[in-house]
Amino acid sequence: MNFKNRFIGWFTEGEKRELSNLHLTLFSFLAFTLAMFQIWSVVWGKLNPMNQMAVHLAFILSLTFLIYSYSKHTGSTRPTIIDYISAILAFGAGIYFTIHAERFAVRIPIMEPLTNFDIFFGLVFVLLSIEAARRTIGYPIIMIVFIGIGYALWGHSLDGLLWHRPFSPVEVLDELAFSFNGLWGSPISVAASFVFMFMLFGAFLNKAGAGEFFFELSTAVAGRTKGGAAKVAVLASAFFGSISGSPTANVVTTGSFTIPVSKKTGYKPSFAAAVEAAASTGGSILPPIMGSSAFLMAAVTQIPYGSIVIAAIIPGILYYASLLMMVHFEALRLDLPRAAKENIPKLSTVLKEGWYYFIPLIVLVFFLMQGYSASRTGFYGIISIVIVSWFHKKTRMGLRDIASAMVNGVKSAIPVSTACAAAGLVIAGIMSTGLGGKLTSIVLGLTEGMLFPTLILVMLICIILGMGMPVAAAYILTAMLAAPALIELGVSTMSAHLFIVYFSIFSAITPPVAVAAFAAAGISGSNPNRVGLEAVRLGLVGFIVPFMFVFEPSLLMLGTPGEIIVSILTALIGVIILAAGVIGWLITKATIAERFALVAGGLLTIYPGLLSDGIGVVLIISILFIQRKREIKIIKNDDRKPLEKGRLKGTNALNASPLSAENSFKLLK
Repeated sequence: MNFKNRFIGWFTEGEKRELSNLHLTLFSFLAFTLAMFQIWSVVWGKLNPMNQMAVHLAFILSLTFLIYSYSKHTGSTRPTIIDYISAILAFGAGIYFTIHAERFAVRIPIMEPLTNFDIFFGLVFVLLSIEAARRTIGYPIIMIVFIGIGYALWGHSLDGLLWHRPFSPVEVLDELAFSFNGLWGSPISVAASFVFMFMLFGAFLNKAGAGEFFFELSTAVAGRTKGGAAKVAVLASAFFGSISGSPTANVVTTGSFTIPVSKKTGYKPSFAAAVEAAASTGGSILPPIMGSSAFLMAAVTQIPYGSIVIAAIIPGILYYASLLMMVHFEALRLDLPRAAKENIPKLSTVLKEGWYYFIPLIVLVFFLMQGYSASRTGFYGIISIVIVSWFHKKTRMGLRDIASAMVNGVKSAIPVSTACAAAGLVIAGIMSTGLGGKLTSIVLGLTEGMLFPTLILVMLICIILGMGMPVAAAYILTAMLAAPALIELGVSTMSAHLFIVYFSIFSAITPPVAVAAFAAAGISGSNPNRVGLEAVRLGLVGFIVPFMFVFEPSLLMLGTPGEIIVSILTALIGVIILAAGVIGWLITKATIAERFALVAGGLLTIYPGLLSDGIGVVLIISILFIQRKREIKIIKNDDRKPLEKGRLKGTNALNASPLSAENSFKLLK
């Protein structure tokens, strides 16, 4: 196979049809070069930070113009002459900034004048970054960028609190393209370092066959249970989502298998899609990887990565426990059959064949806990993946597989990097005009300094800013705007930023722009808005727990051992009962009044505190007693009359007879 054919072999057949071999070869060569540069700069290179960021952004912009068309409605994704010119200009700007990196690093923005070449290449980077973000992310983030730049240019015309001193267009460009508050601020710095390395890590892990292993592992764990197909979707998406960090990519990857199987089992298409969307989105809050969210938060807050992961353990477990129980109660409500044992792999067999896939994750955690940088840790994780892939002949990675994983990692990093570049432009407007402090005053003024209304407002800001944007950009933008208001009200830095992380992530399933739900709806053939609303219902705990840990930090492992243990146990009981109330089934079908009581009891038990726990337990025991009496009555009535032909018994899994399960299976077939 010649050089060109090796490169184009890394693309799907659909991409090959849309793009010519020359375009694919050029893209693959540039992507491979960028990956090699990033690895070199992390492990061996000692570059000026602006040098690394300029090279990274130049490559990312050029790659964007090669594979993302000007418009999705043109009918072709092949680059035009304008795209090639844009790619060349991006490289030119990257070279210029690399040459002058030391001068730009020490100069004082606005105080020292810019040359004509500075202005030209700075404007090139700004305009191309905006266009690249539009192509990869869409218009929402572009509107925010234009609002930020417009405020910097004309905010001096406003009265009152929003007024700022006048800025000339060149001064605004100086802040946007030449300051460490703008294009070269923390968003692109984070994207060009450890976020990129973890994108590569995820691509390598997937190339080595870990995705298939985690799916098999999920099937072995949950496949034998009632309605186990959707539970497999939850577990598989949790494993994959924690590594990938992209809810949409997670849905497309795991959902293509789990959604059709869940539908065939008996779940409604909208429910099957919503389960996948909710489970895929939650991967970004699940330690230890958290889809790079923990690393972003560590970079912004300077809180050690290990402390963030420990704090996120209980909330992550509560979210997935709730989601699994909702799926389970729905299976009981529909009286779905169990899968045939012969179709479910044995757990021991799955672990025997793929146990070594846990080694890279252990390597990551070990080196991060030892204080190594996230970028270097990601590199060690990649090396461990290549090594463990040789444990089995079928998964053994050769040079071509390694190069292919590099190209795939770069492809997945493009939308994140372009979004971070755009976020940096927004932050420049915020920092240069003092808008951040003004927004804090506005938020506190609207809520009159009360914590709960402030949390509601911050939640809405997170969801709005997160619409259609990657988690990295959504979190960084909201952290700059909203975190100071929470901290000023006495919320700890850990709680405030984790609160923002949660809602930046869950904007992916919140209508009207629920990107993860839309992707799942496309696979299931359901209405996207219906899937989004269903996903919010299933992911309800993800919207509740952040409020709980703000008011009671023991859910973040902060407190005495006794307080933490009690909080974990009562919160687990609470999310199970809350799931029962949302679905409408505990021991048997719940009435409307019982559902309200279950939801109330679950919420009270989730919230740490003896009084709330006591009231919640009383409510739960009362409903259990009422439903148990009703179940006994149903069983007695069923014993007195024969089962009608074709009718499914509405009992739980413990009381479902083999005949009922057999009839269910026949009806599904």
